Amino acid sequence: MRRFIPATAVLSEKTKYSLPLRRWRWRCFSQVAQKEFDNKGGVVVPKMPSFDYAPPPYTGPSAAEILSKRKEYLSPAMFYLYNKPLNVVDGKMQYLFDEKGRRYLDAFGGIATVCCGHCHPHVVDAIVNQTKRLQHSTILYLNHAIADLAEALANKLPGNLKVVFFTNSGTEANELAIMMARLYTGCHDIISLRNAYHGNAAGTMGATAQSNWKFNVIQSGVHHAINPDPYRGVFGSEGEKYAKDIQDLIQFGTSGNIAGFVSEAIQGVGGIIELAPGYLPAAYNIIKKAGGLCIADEVQGGFARTGSHFWGFENHGVVPDIVTMAKGIGNGIPLGAVITTPEIAEVLTRRNYFNTFGGNPVCTAAGLAVLNVIEKEKLQDNAFVVGSYLKERLIALKDKHDLIGDVRGRGLMLGVELVTDHELKTPAKLETLHVLDQMKEIGVLVGKGGFYGNVFRITPPLCFSKEDADFLVDAMDYTMSKM
Repeated sequence: MRRFIPATAVLSEKTKYSLPLRRWRWRCFSQVAQKEFDNKGGVVVPKMPSFDYAPPPYTGPSAAEILSKRKEYLSPAMFYLYNKPLNVVDGKMQYLFDEKGRRYLDAFGGIATVCCGHCHPHVVDAIVNQTKRLQHSTILYLNHAIADLAEALANKLPGNLKVVFFTNSGTEANELAIMMARLYTGCHDIISLRNAYHGNAAGTMGATAQSNWKFNVIQSGVHHAINPDPYRGVFGSEGEKYAKDIQDLIQFGTSGNIAGFVSEAIQGVGGIIELAPGYLPAAYNIIKKAGGLCIADEVQGGFARTGSHFWGFENHGVVPDIVTMAKGIGNGIPLGAVITTPEIAEVLTRRNYFNTFGGNPVCTAAGLAVLNVIEKEKLQDNAFVVGSYLKERLIALKDKHDLIGDVRGRGLMLGVELVTDHELKTPAKLETLHVLDQMKEIGVLVGKGGFYGNVFRITPPLCFSKEDADFLVDAMDYTMSKM
């Protein structure tokens, strides 16, 4: 299979570390011929929508200076996007600004984290006001901020899901949820999905099921079911057929009783894969019969991102026993949560459980402000309307460019998978890097994910507009048309 490499490609250390698994191999030319276009030939560089904000002048260190310090003092495991790393110094709503004041459309949202918009004034005010009054004490004392957010979150969830444990991240939340499931059931075995990502700590790394996110350390008691992937899966969109594998895992890999099942409704790191219709109801039914608890990982898909519903699991008509969340809950503030029923929550009283920063007043004040902004500014409706419009435009782009194999997702959690062969679905890894880099040069920032690193992750702030959507698609079209 012929593969594409930009004519200007240089095998720098930066480029190597931006590849999945950090592997780089030279390939020959692409199946798509390189073409020269100019403005007179009908192809015009897309223009970014106007925006009434200019950041103050930046006087800090340059990108080169920061990169030098990063290489010397920070973990070598930290990688970055783009041949020329972006130095982000300012943000406002759906836009970011570099050290020279250039504006970029942020269609990645800090990895599905910035939901209200960068530096949203209501969220900033809540953080500043709380910080001025009380930055931190301890949950051993009373403070209204933690109780107010817990109540607001409980009111957003169905059934008896109303007891909240606050954490600092999604990994922490999923770790706690898995431990609670094991304590409540008295069983150890957990089932998660292949291609899943649930964190990188001891328990969550076991539930994560991509080799490029797993270290060779003990990860016991986790079984990985066949992923109900409508695009690459063996059963297409027939969700119930995939669910049979869970029954097989329970019968042939466990004692017959399990602790629980954890899944996202749309896999984020895995490449924006929405689980096949009918899968979750069938899976939950099997898990319940085996005595297990159902854990919904809403770290990326929650907080109105899917548009049609506030939580991703609601799109599948199921009610979990435990819900985990982070990212969008704080609009960039380190905050996570586990929400469950009073009965399940009781298991943590068997010993002492404590989290120093979980429920910090500044973080919980920010979380409550986020919920208020989502409701007041109707961001869930906007995610649905703009997300549907953006998806339609991307599907139309798929019909135009053979490089696009699939367009998927809901609301403002969308994925575009690039392949060099539609029948074999060969991942277009290098093409993905090229388009990603060229879109940045035009002024559009998107993420990259999927096991093969060939899926664009489009998870912008929920204030994204139709004009922004047009600019994103036009930038992708322009870049692909020049390949």
